Amino acid sequence: MNLGKTPIEMGPSVPRRQGPVSKWIFQQLMKAAGWKITGSIPDLNKFVLIGGPHTSNWDFVFGVLSVFSLGLDVHFIGKHTLFKPPFGWLLRKFGGIPVNRANPGTLYRDILRGFSENEAFVFGLSPEGTRSKVEKWKPGFHRIAKAANVPILPAALDFKLKTVHYGPLFWVTDDFEADVRHLKSFYAGFAAKRPELF
Repeated sequence: MNLGKTPIEMGPSVPRRQGPVSKWIFQQLMKAAGWKITGSIPDLNKFVLIGGPHTSNWDFVFGVLSVFSLGLDVHFIGKHTLFKPPFGWLLRKFGGIPVNRANPGTLYRDILRGFSENEAFVFGLSPEGTRSKVEKWKPGFHRIAKAANVPILPAALDFKLKTVHYGPLFWVTDDFEADVRHLKSFYAGFAAKRPELF
């Protein structure tokens, strides 16, 4: 048995976290739920990973399952109060970055420091920022990718086909609105859990 074999093409430079046994366990959970992972992850050591469409709590569940199934080392933000004992160490171990909403200016600094001070660093987030229907995406993901000079890798959840699809890679431009239109058109090809909210 080849434990933890990556289900899609993923270059050797892509930062990894879990070992083969841990990956295999999450792969079995995905398989039991009837989900699979498609696409590919380019051979890069730094990028911003965005997930969507974000219309349900199930997006997070299957998104995280796919990340752990691949053994990806992805950093994410969370409310700073969640990082207190007894579970704060566990969130940090799995890539969590605490953010104090009373002092949001430090957030970009901390994330950009992650890109500049580490040989390999992947930061993941939802550009919509909420499960509710939004007219405009938050610009944070775009600002981070541009400031860090790294590409964006979109990951799309399709609840009709039960797939999490990775790619293709996208480099941001100076035109935020045009970039969002391009990314939205990509996500429009996938079935959201609650399409009326996308």
